[in-house]
Amino acid sequence: MGKNIRIQEVNDKRLFNQFLKFPYKLFKDDKMWVPSLLMDEKVTFDKKKNPVFEFCEYKIFLAYIDDEVVGRIVGILNNRANEIWNQKRMRFGWFDYIDDVEVTDALLKAVENWAKVKGMNEVVGPMGFTDMDKEGMMVEGFDVNCPMACYYNPSYYPPLIEKLGYVKEVDWIQYEIKANQPIPEKVAKINALIKDKYNLKIAEGITKKQFLDTYAEKIFKVVNKSFAGLFGYVPLSDKQLKFYINQYFTFIDMKLVCFIVDENDDVVAFGASMPSFSEALRKCKGRIFPFGWYYLLRALKNYDYIDLYLNGVDPDWQNKGVHSIYYSEMNRRYIELGSKMAIANPQLETNQASQIWEKYESRVAIRRRAYIKKLD
Repeated sequence: MGKNIRIQEVNDKRLFNQFLKFPYKLFKDDKMWVPSLLMDEKVTFDKKKNPVFEFCEYKIFLAYIDDEVVGRIVGILNNRANEIWNQKRMRFGWFDYIDDVEVTDALLKAVENWAKVKGMNEVVGPMGFTDMDKEGMMVEGFDVNCPMACYYNPSYYPPLIEKLGYVKEVDWIQYEIKANQPIPEKVAKINALIKDKYNLKIAEGITKKQFLDTYAEKIFKVVNKSFAGLFGYVPLSDKQLKFYINQYFTFIDMKLVCFIVDENDDVVAFGASMPSFSEALRKCKGRIFPFGWYYLLRALKNYDYIDLYLNGVDPDWQNKGVHSIYYSEMNRRYIELGSKMAIANPQLETNQASQIWEKYESRVAIRRRAYIKKLD
């Protein structure tokens, strides 16, 4: 006899709060889980604030056994992505569930059924509305401290989804790098030659105000150009650029932002990182108030562990060694700040241009996967 599993679409504030709070219950005894900032989660789903809803639709589903929440999932229809990539895909994200294949199946079927109603023929995930959201289910590295900007999930997640007919679409890998290692002498010499040859320089002495007013938008435009051909990417609109600048860059630490400019002061490459917030978020349980700000402010001043959030090279400058310049500059700053370890943002395993960390003392610490299922 099957369990009494019930699927409920989230259609009011009470249910939305259950959706937000479910991971706190699911992972209450899991020391590796990193909560999201609740205020960021709320803004992400706010149709008045997040410009992504000019071309995205979504439905949130909760799974219950009797009256107890046992899982959650978000179905996402990114119409612009389907248009750009000539696909009929439904995404899913914010996918969490107890160790139960029937619950997992019920949640996925809710999204699959909506996908069929919308005329889609594939379901893929975990993904977000855009590449700025969390994406990829962890399939390796469950003992590694997960960065704030990435999904965490326990090891029972992948086998359950695989039992239900979902297979690998793409993998992302995350390198863990010894942050205080000396910059290889050969790399330093080559970087100097590249800068001289192309008349490039590392932007220095830039205030936070100058960065936000002048360079932040230029950086996101490099993101648009450099990510254009990567899996599922949809160029960010001007409204989205401003949205993400306000959401992510207003508290940026300028010591951990490196960008290279040409003779016209245009950004050709960049790397942005932050001190790790993982432990602070565990302590404050994803809330800034009443005391979460204290833990987050302390984390901002602790450079022992670094999360590398975003990096890119303008396609016009790729294959010229430019990426090596900002990686080395970031390495130099980590040494000055006394950092011990850094973990890179997820990089597609097929994106060989981003695998500079192989030249340093590093290891692949986490592997993430997007799964896909073709619908009948």
